[in-house]
Amino acid sequence: MKPLEHTITEEQHRVRIDKVLADLNKDMSRSQVQTWITQQLVLVNGEVVKANYKCQLGDHIEWSIPKTEPLQLAPEAIELDIIYEDSDLLVVNKPKGMVVHPSAGHQHGTLVHALLYHCEDLSGINGIERPGIVHRIDKDTSGLLVVAKNDQAHQHLSKQLANKDIKRKYHAMVHGNIPHEKGLIDAPIGRDPKDRQRMAVVENGKPAVTHFQVIEQFSDYTHIECQLETGRTHQIRVHMKYIEYPLVGDPKYGPRKTIDVNGQALHAKEIAFTHPTTKEWMHFEVDLPDYFQELIDYIRKMY
Repeated sequence: MKPLEHTITEEQHRVRIDKVLADLNKDMSRSQVQTWITQQLVLVNGEVVKANYKCQLGDHIEWSIPKTEPLQLAPEAIELDIIYEDSDLLVVNKPKGMVVHPSAGHQHGTLVHALLYHCEDLSGINGIERPGIVHRIDKDTSGLLVVAKNDQAHQHLSKQLANKDIKRKYHAMVHGNIPHEKGLIDAPIGRDPKDRQRMAVVENGKPAVTHFQVIEQFSDYTHIECQLETGRTHQIRVHMKYIEYPLVGDPKYGPRKTIDVNGQALHAKEIAFTHPTTKEWMHFEVDLPDYFQELIDYIRKMY
């Protein structure tokens, strides 16, 4: 397929290349465009550039849209808690302990394997390992995810995610008694320079904003609701550790002395977005899972 071409106009002068291409490819999200740039499918004046390259007047841009690779993962008959489904998307309540998509060490039993068994088709935009996956939550975080069944739905939902139009609320149990009713954490997140397996608040990290509100206070613990403005890796876990209220059970960011709930006490309780086809505002909410409610009951009995 012949590469697409464009010459930078005065209006686009000093604008980032990923934004320019996202504007030129209306059906594609900015994150998809950034993937093309990483894969060296975008050239500026015949040279490979980074996503933050600021275009200059007269720059000649060439880019190729990659073909969707055929899916090679085997479907697995794993039961799913599907909250909603239509021809464009599904909303799934993921259990604690389930990995969202295959990766090193997790080649079977993922949400993707279960989705492939349940659905005849999924969006191929995120590649053969992540079909239909618009966003993800950690293995030991339970709760709601929206999954795209076709590329058009995926593109629309990805744009909403990039524009912060998808609303997500989480419940968490943290160590410590938060003395105020609500708060906002605005602190950039990136790789921890001391441990590349962890994330941390770092000066040159990506912008990250978390709002939180206290639901119930205990002497040594606090039940909170968090709302994300951004979706950085481990965002709630990193931000709550940063303000010294780490999540209960968190093996990566929590204290050694904690209550064992097989991973962090974090649940994606609500999600809301605009339907990609009907344009209807969709809102979904699920109850706290048993492990979380049992944790609350246990802490209440302690005090």
